[in-house]
Formats: sequence, structure tokens, C-alpha cells
Amino acid sequence: MQRYLVLEDGTVYAGEAFGADTETVGEVVFTTGMTGYQEAITDQSYANQILVFTNPLIGNYGVNVDDDESLQPQTKGVICNEVARVPSNWRMQGSLPDYLKQIDVPGLKGIDTRELVRKLRYHGTLRGTLVADVDHLDAIIEDLHEAQPTKGIIAKVSTKSPYPNPGLERNIVVVDFGLKHSILQELAKRGCNTTVLPYSATAEEILNLHPDGVLLSNGPGDPQEMTAAAEMVAEVEKHVPVFGICMGHQVFALANGAQTFKMKFGHRGFNHPVRNIATGEIAFTSQNHGYAVDPESVKNTDLMVTYEEINDGIVEGLRHRDYPAFSVQFHPDAAPGPNDADSIFDDFVSLVDQRKGDRTNA
Repeated sequence: MQRYLVLEDGTVYAGEAFGADTETVGEVVFTTGMTGYQEAITDQSYANQILVFTNPLIGNYGVNVDDDESLQPQTKGVICNEVARVPSNWRMQGSLPDYLKQIDVPGLKGIDTRELVRKLRYHGTLRGTLVADVDHLDAIIEDLHEAQPTKGIIAKVSTKSPYPNPGLERNIVVVDFGLKHSILQELAKRGCNTTVLPYSATAEEILNLHPDGVLLSNGPGDPQEMTAAAEMVAEVEKHVPVFGICMGHQVFALANGAQTFKMKFGHRGFNHPVRNIATGEIAFTSQNHGYAVDPESVKNTDLMVTYEEINDGIVEGLRHRDYPAFSVQFHPDAAPGPNDADSIFDDFVSLVDQRKGDRTNA
């Protein structure tokens, strides 16, 4: 069955449909990851986005429930050049096309993804739609110009009610802006007793749980919409250690007077090199973000830049000069991607333990 990708600039790509039999609208973005398609599709940071894979072939090792990063993925579509006809892996529990049908995500294959990615790199992120026909193309394009697919998206992907991820040691509150399961797994490995709260949690609600530390999760959308969350962080960081990841990093920056901006086409993939400014060490990281912190805006705040992206100089890490609070733009939990930066979770735990010790001895 034929399916079309229509972009807001009027470009039409014709290919073959797979996955769910439905039409969809979203921001069209691309990822450079050569593997990890299931983790990317289920990452809530891709909510209301149509995801283009630059790797020519995806689906070759199937899918399995262990690799899901969320229970209800909100990715709006999947585009690739080719899908494996006969996937094979000892862990697989099904094929990618069948999985996309299950989670109601349409796919498009057989188009020149290289040409599409060049367009996105040149023009920047574009709104697009996957449709069964283009008989009313002008109306489709007009609707795209009015679409705001990621506006208010964090309210959709965040948990509606608190829930625990039990552990035996440190009490950690995780604020869910679009949480990946792998973040909870990393905390569990380190013995953390975690409580996950909605994105709208107030400083009072968080501090009433007497946490030893607070983690601000990844998530989709524009950080400038997170005014209330930034106000919460500005209060919480005065009392307990804070660690922000991706969206959490951007909210942490806003809480301390820095500003964010929308990137042309973002960082999405698993091979982004970042430099630790203090040590000069290089780590390859997993990233998924379309917004970044303005480095000029950091200069007049109580923040200092701790990591930077080697290719384009984007701010990849911040630390507060007075409070035990820090953040990174990349995903130290990887999933998928290299594990070069997973020790950052150890840094957070060490900071939590140090503060616990200081309070005990006080």
C-alpha cells in the first residue's frame, strides 16, 4: 500500500506503507543512530515527532519488551529506506512492523532518506504528515502551517499520578518530563528508592517527601513552556542535590537565569562527542534534543559550563557554583548508545551521600 510524506514546504515523498494503518502529523526529525531503533521509537522525547532513520536498514533484530523506554510511546511516525524482511535475534519477540501496528504508529519505507535528511539539515526541522493520498494537497499543506504538534506535549507524556520504584537506600524524587525507563534502571542499580512525580509537582510537594536528592528527567517540547517547573527547581536546589538530564538540564538552566533556544535540526543519535571542560576527557554520548542552552546567557548567572559538544560547541553540562546541583544535555543512561558517561549517575549518588553525611553530622 502506498503512503506519502508531505512537508510544510510542499515537498511530497511517495513510498510504501508499513506499521499502523493511520494518518499522522508531527515534527519531522532525524536520528543518526545505527542501532537502537526500538529505544528511540519508545523514547518520550520523540513525542509528536515523525522519526527519520539515517541508517539504511532498520528492524533487522526485531523488538522485545525489555528494550522499551516507555509503556505508551508517543512517536507519531517512522520513516526509513528499508525494513528487514526477516528479522533475527535470540532476544526478539516480534518484528518492527508488527510492533508499530500494536502501538498505532504508521511507517513509511522506500524513500530516499538521504535526500530527506539533507533537506532537514538545510531548512531545519519541518512539520509533516503521513497520508494515504495527496488528492487535496493544498489543504494538507495549509493544515500543516497551522499545526503545533509539540505545544504542551509534556503534560501528555508525564505520569498523572506518583508511583514508586523501590530501593533500599537513598530516597530520590524523579520529576517526570517524559521519563525513560533506563534512568530508573540506573538509579535502581545504585540502590535508590525512587518516587516518580508528575511534571507539575511543586517544591512543597517534593520537599514534603524528604528526598535525599531530586532528578529532573528528559522530555519533549519547548523548555520555555516550563515556567512553573523552573520556579520549582529554583526553590528545591536550595535544599537538596539536583541532577537534570536533557529537558531537566534546560529547566535547570532556566531556573537559574539562563536562556534556551531552538536548534536548527537538533542532536539526535548515539555518537555525539562531548568534552569535559575540567579534565579534557572526551565521551561519546546518546542525545535527543531540539533545544539547547544559550552559552552567552550563562555568563551572568551562578552557573558554570561543565561539558560542551565538540562539533558545534553546544552547552552539554552545567553546575551551580553555590548549590549541589548540576545537569547534562546528553543521556548518561544511554539506552541505546555508548555507556561512556554512565559514571555521572555515580557522581549524583556521591553528591547525595555527601549531603546526607553533612546533615547527619550537623
